[in-house]
Amino acid sequence: MARDEDKKRQARKRFIFERQSVPTICLALGISDSTLRRWKKDARQHGDDWDVARSATMLAGEGLETVVASVVEDFVILFQATVEDVKSSETLQAADRVKLMASLSDAFNKMVSSAGRVAPKLSELGVANDVLSRLAEFVRIEFPQHSSAFVEILEPFGDRLAEVYG
Repeated sequence: MARDEDKKRQARKRFIFERQSVPTICLALGISDSTLRRWKKDARQHGDDWDVARSATMLAGEGLETVVASVVEDFVILFQATVEDVKSSETLQAADRVKLMASLSDAFNKMVSSAGRVAPKLSELGVANDVLSRLAEFVRIEFPQHSSAFVEILEPFGDRLAEVYG
């Protein structure tokens, strides 16, 4: 039992202070995912919410703007990976690709907009993304024959926006 308590303390430390992922912690400590999630749930029921503690530690150590920028960066990475999947899909028609890109751009815009309210330096990127989202919708409706070209330039242009505003 003492060994489990030691592992639980190590897991909490790794999750909160080292910001390790659940799978990484499980692998390092030789425990199952369900065990770690149960420990987190039990702790939360006893007033020790590991997720809240992790966020508070991150805010205290790095400041709100750094945390928000990190969240935006993670989202951009996922956004870019999804764009690659859409571009490389052999089953999607060009018009469907543009619809997906418009939807992705909208999600990106909403995320950046809310991040911009928390960290104002990011709001310029939110405006730029809003314009991009509106352009994607415009191309989809008014110029569907140019959908493939639009999808082809969208990702590198998004990178350019991130350089300029990020």
